[in-house]
Amino acid sequence: MDVSSRRKFLGICLGGIAATATAAALYPIYRYLAPEMTTESQVKIRFPEAEIPPDGAKFFDFRGATAVMVRKKSGELVAFSAVCTHLGCIIQWEKNNQDFLCPCHGGRFTVDGEVIAGPPPRPLDKLPFTVTSGIVTVG
Repeated sequence: MDVSSRRKFLGICLGGIAATATAAALYPIYRYLAPEMTTESQVKIRFPEAEIPPDGAKFFDFRGATAVMVRKKSGELVAFSAVCTHLGCIIQWEKNNQDFLCPCHGGRFTVDGEVIAGPPPRPLDKLPFTVTSGIVTVG
């Protein structure tokens, strides 16, 4: 085996190692940025309507994030993502004030998800839901 064929062989080996290392470094970034694949069972969440107290809230996991359903004083139900639109903190329901508070930076949202104070740039994301025979289906 002459010197040029050895150099060519080593060049191919080093190129393969570099390509493998690059792929190994980029794969976690791709998985972080790529949308999460969901199955049909993850798309809809069901629970009894009775779990939502009067003037209260029920927090639950929806598609990998925290969500909340609130029963207004009128008895009407509303559902939102519980992730603050400012920096992604989880909001809290304040029953006495009938609004949401983001504990991170003091953002406040109405019971309808509209911003009333603080830095959040937009309202809470609304979630579609139905109520059939006392069962709430979100999604």
